[in-house]
Amino acid sequence: MAPLRDCKAWQDAGLVLSTTSNEACKLFDAVLAQYATWTNNESLGGIEGCLSKLKAADPNFTMGHVIANGLELIGSGSSVRLNKELDSAMRTMMMLSKSQPLTEREKLHVSALDMFASGQLPKACDLWEQILQSHPTDLLALKFSQDTYFYLGYQTQMRDSVARVYPFWTSDIPLSSYVKGFYSFGLMETNFFDRAEELAHEALAINKTDAWSIHTIAHINEMKAEVRKGLEFMKETEDNWKNSDMLACHNYWHWALYFIEKGEYEAALTIYDNHIAPRCLSSGSMLDIVDNSSMLYRLHLEGVKLGDRWNNILQLTKKHSRDHILLFNDVHLLMSSLGAKDQKTTDELLTSLRELAKAPCEDHELSLAPSLGLPLCQAFVEFENGNCDKAVDLLYPIRYQLIEIGGSNAQRDVFSQLLIHAALNSKSQAKQNLARCLLRERDMMRPNSPMTERLIRKAAAVHSMA
Repeated sequence: MAPLRDCKAWQDAGLVLSTTSNEACKLFDAVLAQYATWTNNESLGGIEGCLSKLKAADPNFTMGHVIANGLELIGSGSSVRLNKELDSAMRTMMMLSKSQPLTEREKLHVSALDMFASGQLPKACDLWEQILQSHPTDLLALKFSQDTYFYLGYQTQMRDSVARVYPFWTSDIPLSSYVKGFYSFGLMETNFFDRAEELAHEALAINKTDAWSIHTIAHINEMKAEVRKGLEFMKETEDNWKNSDMLACHNYWHWALYFIEKGEYEAALTIYDNHIAPRCLSSGSMLDIVDNSSMLYRLHLEGVKLGDRWNNILQLTKKHSRDHILLFNDVHLLMSSLGAKDQKTTDELLTSLRELAKAPCEDHELSLAPSLGLPLCQAFVEFENGNCDKAVDLLYPIRYQLIEIGGSNAQRDVFSQLLIHAALNSKSQAKQNLARCLLRERDMMRPNSPMTERLIRKAAAVHSMA
């Protein structure tokens, strides 16, 4: 790893930090490096350790507050509405920023976080882009905007944001190979698979432990239903990414998806039991919780018996049922209460979301609740209650808008699977016909998918009985 940058090194990079403490500058770099690489580096003291030392080194360092609050808001999915400490930390940051002479770039960082905290995610991205136009190597602005575009489902913006700064990230700049990984992910999500794979491999040639670039290749194999290639790749590279504590659980999730695709449910459950569930229990992170619910729900759609696994995950998800920070998270929390047949938690989640969605507000996510979040959640409820026709009626009209609730194409595929299963199990001839249309469409997009073939056989059997 490159030596951590002091005040002068940041200045030489054209990214002045308003502090006289070299220690604060180095710790800021340490936190940024761990965030960009998805890894708590124990030799640095982990992100938490570095943040507390950073605050001690210079309590009035505004960018120190920016990175700490940003990671809390964007990295861990917290919100000022729910977290009084975070609310107070944001106020402190705003106060500090007004009381000292900051650079234009630092002021924009403060404003962007302020926008994000009030739920105005697209506006926050506009401000980070403003920073990147004049400071293309500002990694914090780049990474915050990448994560936020992901939450918004703004795939093209996520790709183009990196394209605009990519030529400036020469090999002498710390962490430049990780920017290749960011770019490859945006290319993959917009279906430029060949270029995405090429860049991910370039990044891995420089640093084989780049878990995000490995993750991009996992997505490409998933999108193309290249199951054997996917399984071999995950197995060959496991030692390189399993210590990336923030992303390892998610990479194991991708590995298990190939087994579900093949219909090898025991193999998928083995990965789930050995890696996904335990990592989720120890981290409690929202990404891990989402992976957990999503994995079990896919197995549930395939008719796999899951024992008490839903109850175990419910212990983690239950306390978040009234959070409503991202609709994408809400629907995954709902999967767990439905899976565990906990009617009370399901009702609580839906009722509190309806309430919040009623009030006019600037919050981007809540503004999508009436048209997208609630019908999507309701479709899951109807399907679980055996009302397949109703589930299709709710889900089919919004299928092309669902990208707006964020997540990746691979993650949102669970919604497509739900729609197909609901249509297949429907009483109506027209909806069974729709299921066959959806399967033909799926077959064109991901030729040779064993899952699609299984469902096509099921659809034929339903048809011959009708």
